[in-house]
Amino acid sequence: MSELSLFFAQHAAAEETEPFIVSNRFKNAEGEPIAWQLRSMTEAENEECRKSATRKVKGKNGVFVPETNTDEYLAKLVVSSIHYPNLKDAELQKSYSVMGAENLLRKMLRPGEYASLVQYVQDINGFNQSLNDLADDVKN
Repeated sequence: MSELSLFFAQHAAAEETEPFIVSNRFKNAEGEPIAWQLRSMTEAENEECRKSATRKVKGKNGVFVPETNTDEYLAKLVVSSIHYPNLKDAELQKSYSVMGAENLLRKMLRPGEYASLVQYVQDINGFNQSLNDLADDVKN
């Protein structure tokens, strides 16, 4: 087997879901917190989230430049990474009187819960190292 063949799709690790307890407020019949199932995503999926959160705005001299709404992008990133519960379920959205998975997520969670979920999703998708950390690694 050549070294290059190690990078073929059939040799790549399969996508896995990871449990994460977002909130102690959601409990099963035994009173234990329910873990949400989160998954990592591909760069193609990430790009789709970023593009859908990007708008063209008028810049200097009337030139339109792309501008990404960070809050919208992070919400889309998180929703795309949630395998369970199904935030796109109409009944679940109806129970919170909202439409849309991103709106549901914001309505379901408290600010600290949402922030923890965003951080965990960023970690499982490889955003856990800052540019400064990477630069330090290269220097060393």
